[in-house]
Amino acid sequence: MKFVFSRVLPALVVAALLLAAATEYAVARPSRRTANVAYVPATDSAFSPERHVLDVYAPREKAAASRPVVVFIHGGSWNSGNKNFYSFIGRRLAKQGVVAVVINYRLAPGVRVPQMADDCARAVLWTQARIGEYGGDPQRIFLLGHSAGGGLAALLAADDALFRRWGQAQNPVRGAILDDPAGLDMYDYLRKMQYPGDEQYLVPFGPEPAVWRQVSPMYYLTAHTPPMQIFVGGETYPSISSSSARFRQKLTALGHAPRYQVLPGKKHAPMVLQLYWPRNIIYQQLLPFVKGEAGAAR
Repeated sequence: MKFVFSRVLPALVVAALLLAAATEYAVARPSRRTANVAYVPATDSAFSPERHVLDVYAPREKAAASRPVVVFIHGGSWNSGNKNFYSFIGRRLAKQGVVAVVINYRLAPGVRVPQMADDCARAVLWTQARIGEYGGDPQRIFLLGHSAGGGLAALLAADDALFRRWGQAQNPVRGAILDDPAGLDMYDYLRKMQYPGDEQYLVPFGPEPAVWRQVSPMYYLTAHTPPMQIFVGGETYPSISSSSARFRQKLTALGHAPRYQVLPGKKHAPMVLQLYWPRNIIYQQLLPFVKGEAGAAR
């Protein structure tokens, strides 16, 4: 069984969007959305007016101190997905005292995963430079990602070189929350090619094993990797269960045992829908993680 399914995930996300729309007004009242902010200059030769944009969700209530920041990276098999499907996540986080940034990034077949990771890094750097204008603390930036977005979030947290290439000596990510993450070890996954249709992932990842390894977070973990939380569906794909378990084991061996929780009965796509419910276990663990001291220092 493959670890993503491109047909069912959009349908479930649309269902979540419709559900969110029914209560959007009530949820939106405590928050302020600034939509379609470009995080790449329009003069950049690679600029995409659709994909190089993000939305900021900030609490309306003013705070005495800057608030923690969570950047959400969507999933979608590296070839689909849009920030507009996930306004409910931005609203939920803002309502609970967090400044949320929900981003788009370029997708396959237009680009491959290294370029997607670069886009996400640039979105984080924009956040570091500008989030103070929205009441966020640039010293407390955390990542949240589901599926392919979870793999990208883990990569950004672990691979400092993604930020060094843009002149940032220190990785600004203080922690990551991985929601049923895909792509933690694509080097291993694509070498095996053990599931029908796995060839489709050669479109976003390309044919070169060196690139598969380059974008696999598993190979960047060190004793200095920031803290992480990992949530896995009890009925998710075997490749996600196994790679998440190995990721956890490696972090633990390095002295960074992550919070690791299996949600019984949950399949892959419904794991992102858990974030619609404000009292979901992911929020229960995420909020003290980003608001407390757990992820304050690398």
